[in-house]
Amino acid sequence: MPRLPPAWRRVLAAALLAVSAIAAEAGESAVKTPQWQGAAFEGDRRALEQLAAAGAKVVRVYSESHAWVLDEARRLGLKVVMGLWVGHSRLGFRLDDPQAVRTQEQGIRDFVLRYRGHPALLAWGVGNEVELAQPDPMPAWREVDRLAGVVKALDPAHPTMMVVSDNSDDNLRRLAQCCANVDLLGINVYAGGVFEILPRLRAAGVSKPVVIAEFGPIGQWQAGRKPWGAPVEPTSSEKAAYFRDALAFLAAQPDVAGVFPFLWGAKQEQTETWHGLLLGDGSLTAMTDALSAAWGKPVTQPAPRVRGIGIAADEFAPGAEISAGVDAVSFDGSALRTEWKVLAESVGRRPDSDHEPPPARMAVRMLHADAATVRFIAPEQRGAYRLFITLRDGNGKAATANLPFLVR
Repeated sequence: MPRLPPAWRRVLAAALLAVSAIAAEAGESAVKTPQWQGAAFEGDRRALEQLAAAGAKVVRVYSESHAWVLDEARRLGLKVVMGLWVGHSRLGFRLDDPQAVRTQEQGIRDFVLRYRGHPALLAWGVGNEVELAQPDPMPAWREVDRLAGVVKALDPAHPTMMVVSDNSDDNLRRLAQCCANVDLLGINVYAGGVFEILPRLRAAGVSKPVVIAEFGPIGQWQAGRKPWGAPVEPTSSEKAAYFRDALAFLAAQPDVAGVFPFLWGAKQEQTETWHGLLLGDGSLTAMTDALSAAWGKPVTQPAPRVRGIGIAADEFAPGAEISAGVDAVSFDGSALRTEWKVLAESVGRRPDSDHEPPPARMAVRMLHADAATVRFIAPEQRGAYRLFITLRDGNGKAATANLPFLVR
């Protein structure tokens, strides 16, 4: 980005100083923590403990419903970018409803007054991608800026951050002239975009310090698709390689104040494994190994590595025999245990909701299943399905992959 103005340099320095203080408390050199290092989080107390044990110093949460994280973070030696949820028009929030606007502001005021002195608080995240599905992002962004001003007036000691999606270059240029009450620009960016976003922000004239507020491997909206439309998900090993390279790249960017891989927890979004760094039962993966290594705590017993997957065909007749396989290894050559299951393809989210219902599990007849191969009978009902493959080692680590197929 262009050389930061003095005011923004002070914000960035203060932010990094706060994280350096965490390192000093832990007896580490501040040089090891040049940025906010942690993850976007949605999980339970056990998952937060796992995040701290992996070497994270900061956790980003999205809304006031995660206020409990502040106390737990203090206990674990973490700092928190505390989310303040700002309503989305696509989810029914009306900026032209004065009562709704006042109620939202009052809730934010009350929350900031309650928690502004919390020792684990690092910064306020005011809103997340409020511009989604809006032809003109400015009304939503102006409201975020107004609310950030409210927060700053109540708590000048902690910086404010707005978070936007990796959007068009035209919208990035709008951000260059927007939101004076926002100290940090958080951006959610996926796949190769993470390697290109900083030059794009420079070209757009954005001068605020930048936080990579979410990032991860290729999203389902970007991935290649089967002929019937099912996106192809990378394996956990492919995702881990992405995080390794992206984290190394971002660590070398001096104007980046923080980096938050998405998502420390488990999340149903297109599949039950696409974005979660953990499995639903809390199992660690190759992705968490990659993060831990980047945070200065390389693991000695890494997760299983998936070298390849395959299915006999993409399309099958109802009741046909289907065969598939996986090539995977443990770090020490010990035996792996493989779980095979078939789920219906996700129907996605409703336009007015962020909740995605989990797809149904299909009670297919298994003919054979071992650690490397499976044979089963296709569902009788025509439609789109996925074969999910979960490999586990003897140390509690897991690897994942899935294969979409069509019954027609």
